[in-house]
Amino acid sequence: MKRAAAGKAAAEPAAELRERILDTASRLFYERGVRAVGVDLVVQEAVIAKTSLYRYFPTKDDLIVAFLEREDQEFWALWDSVAEAHAEDPAGELAAHLRWIGARLARANYRGCPQINVAAEFAEQDHPARRVAQRHMLALRGRLQDIARRLEGVRQPDRLAAQLAVLVNGAFVSSGLLDADEATEVLLAALQSLLDGARGRRG
Repeated sequence: MKRAAAGKAAAEPAAELRERILDTASRLFYERGVRAVGVDLVVQEAVIAKTSLYRYFPTKDDLIVAFLEREDQEFWALWDSVAEAHAEDPAGELAAHLRWIGARLARANYRGCPQINVAAEFAEQDHPARRVAQRHMLALRGRLQDIARRLEGVRQPDRLAAQLAVLVNGAFVSSGLLDADEATEVLLAALQSLLDGARGRRG
């Protein structure tokens, strides 16, 4: 088995092999948690030799960081595509973001935000995976600040951005509390309440 795995890895282009290892690890990390998944399981599931894994990811921490960084890139690529479609309409952009987030929460295989999940598994503030997760959270807050500052009639945009960040992150960790068909409606109603409050309107 090991010899066959080594032969297959040798014949596979380096970029494809690295991607296959990362695909396997990402699936396992997301389904089971990063602490519960060892490199031996990744090697077994990816059908590779352990030396192949260590060639591209010298430590398990390197593999976890690569998993989170790719999740980060995919998240912001989707965010940017939504933002581009609503470049002149910050309120519409916020609603559109909450719609795709609501749709994500409704997925049958949804198990929360990878960055939040990993941050919760590591108490060490300086752990490399936790630093990636923290950068993601700060980027989210920053992007929400940018939108809030472009909204008309909002007196304290930075405060609103903080409230929106709590709403989004709270949604990611509360998917189990919401039925699949109500997540988007709940998020949009909460958004409207926050906007009304930020503009000094009473519901």
